[in-house]
Amino acid sequence: MARLTKNMKEALSKFDSEKEYNLGEAAKIVKDITNTKFDSSVDIAVRLGVDPRKANQMVRGTVALPNGVGKDVKVLVLCTPDKEAEAKEAGADYVGLDEYIEKIKGGWTDIDVIVTMPSVMGKVGALGRVLGPRGLMPNPKSGTVTMEIGKAVAEVKAGKIDFKVDKFGIIHTTVGRASFDPQQLVENAKELIQTIIKLKPTASKGTYVKSVTLSSTMSPGVKIEPKSVTV
Repeated sequence: MARLTKNMKEALSKFDSEKEYNLGEAAKIVKDITNTKFDSSVDIAVRLGVDPRKANQMVRGTVALPNGVGKDVKVLVLCTPDKEAEAKEAGADYVGLDEYIEKIKGGWTDIDVIVTMPSVMGKVGALGRVLGPRGLMPNPKSGTVTMEIGKAVAEVKAGKIDFKVDKFGIIHTTVGRASFDPQQLVENAKELIQTIIKLKPTASKGTYVKSVTLSSTMSPGVKIEPKSVTV
C-alpha cells in the first residue's frame, strides 16, 4: 500500500472521504483541499450503468460549458485554402493542411483540438495511429468534421468539450480550474451531467448515473450524491 504524502493526509483530514456531498459542497471542498502551485484542473468522473462494449450503449457527446474550461484551448484547423481565412478569423491557433499533416506524422501533437472538413478526412484519417490514442481524431459527432469551420472553432474556444464513456463505463473530463469560484464549477458540472442524462441509451437498464466524483489535480476525490445532480 502506497504511503500518503503530507499534503494528501492534510487534504483527507478536511472532509469525510466516504460521505456523499451535494455538488455545491463538493466544489467548495475541492477548492479547499487543492494546494498546487499552479492552477489545477478540476475534473469530474461520472460512472454510468452502461456496457460500452455494446454499440447501443455507447455514450458520447459534446457540451458547451457555461464558464469554459479555464484554459486557452489550442486549435488546429486542417482545411483547404478557401477556408483558411474563416478559421483564422474564428481564432484558430494553427491553420493549414499538408504541412501540418507532415508535422503530426513526425510526432507533433502540441494541440488540444483538431477541426477539419469532410473533403480532407481522407488525408486526416491516415493520422489515426498518432491522433487516436491521444483523443485528437476529428469526428462528425463531436462537430469537429464540418464545413462550418469558423463556427466549430468559435465553439471550442468558448468552452465546448467532447466527452466519451471509457471501457469501464466512466466519463472523465475537466469542468474548470481551481481558480473558479464554486458556483462556476457547479454550473459547468450540472451542464455536463444534464447533457449526459439526455444521451441515456434506451438499452441501458437500471440506475443510469451510478456515482459522481469531483477532484482536482493531485487531490483526493470527493464523492457527490448522484440525486443532487440528476434532478
